[in-house]
Amino acid sequence: MDYMTRRPSTTSADDRTMRLSSLIRTTLEDAKAIDICQLDVRGLTDITDYMVIASGTSHRHVHALSNHICQATVTIGARPIGIEGLEENEWILIDFADVVVHLLMPNTREFYSLEKLWDSNLEESPATDQDNKVDF
Repeated sequence: MDYMTRRPSTTSADDRTMRLSSLIRTTLEDAKAIDICQLDVRGLTDITDYMVIASGTSHRHVHALSNHICQATVTIGARPIGIEGLEENEWILIDFADVVVHLLMPNTREFYSLEKLWDSNLEESPATDQDNKVDF
């Protein structure tokens, strides 16, 4: 007898990802995060589907935001595969694979400009050979 392996449908995976992203955004809103932004980066990279970026008012607030997110996501069975930056609390990254959360202090967020870095409009202006030329 032949048996087919059933794979989860992408729709259910997309639903889980959207539910996780929505929960993260709601948690950040409830915890008074500043300037919450969600970027759909599916067409730009394979490392994740969505990036959620938010700022805190202080290092303690940024740390508290990360705690709130981790506690909230456990309720739907989502646990981060990695968390970076908890010691400094200047920029905390929480990786849920399909959703990556960046929690930053306002000055750090302005300096790195993640929203501009991942802007889909960057793809629309490909570099020319002249742009790639390096003089030694």
